[in-house]
Amino acid sequence: MPKFEANIQFMYNEYEVLDRYDAAARTGFTGVEWQSPYGVPIPDIVERLEKNNLTQVLINLPGTDPDTGKQNLAINPGRQDLFRERIDMGLEYARGLGVLVVNSGVGPAIEGVSDDDMWGAYIENMKYAAPLFAAIGTKLAIEPINTRDQPGFFIHNTVGGSRAVQDVGHENFGLQYDVYHMQIMEGDLAPHIEANLDIISHIQIADTPGRHEPGTGEINYPFIFDHLDRIGYTGWVGAEYHPIGHTEEGLDWVKPYLRGS
Repeated sequence: MPKFEANIQFMYNEYEVLDRYDAAARTGFTGVEWQSPYGVPIPDIVERLEKNNLTQVLINLPGTDPDTGKQNLAINPGRQDLFRERIDMGLEYARGLGVLVVNSGVGPAIEGVSDDDMWGAYIENMKYAAPLFAAIGTKLAIEPINTRDQPGFFIHNTVGGSRAVQDVGHENFGLQYDVYHMQIMEGDLAPHIEANLDIISHIQIADTPGRHEPGTGEINYPFIFDHLDRIGYTGWVGAEYHPIGHTEEGLDWVKPYLRGS
């Protein structure tokens, strides 16, 4: 049975950011993910994790280019020294919070840079980072993202994500499969998940259109969850969506899977 965690960056916006840890635990979640915790001191976050017996399942690397504001340092061949500094920051937070998975980040293609050069920079960066995260027990992952929400996103489908995993060639580098993004880009969700199960490190969910709660759109999530059981996925599933209303009011879909439900 997969384990479900809440993305506090998207959910529980009714609360101050650290209070979202408390709210997620009250709801019954045992894990949380937060894309960018870097502005908050590690001890403050650890206090909320320990208070609520929560696992910090996932964070993202801080990959924003300060010159452009775009989150694509990982594919920029001219900024690899800066990206390695960001890797160090990610390592610090991953170690301090006991993070299970770190999203490496990819971002939009860079104008004037060839696809081959962006691809080469990304693979080289991941070959450098993967063993560093392995040393602290944290998995590094690539997340393909749809080009409707994020035009020009450089790696945007399962084929690209699995190719990156193959090219990096390190056991600590895997695929972060987001059901919402891949429904938009390619559909055929169940076969794609099963075909890539051996490299999937983490799964995220939201419904489409709208990126709202499961059950509000076109994706048959009861089938997807049963399918994950059938094929033996036992990792975490991150609820990464924008609630239509108050967060707690839209959680009927997950109640059968949470503690105390």
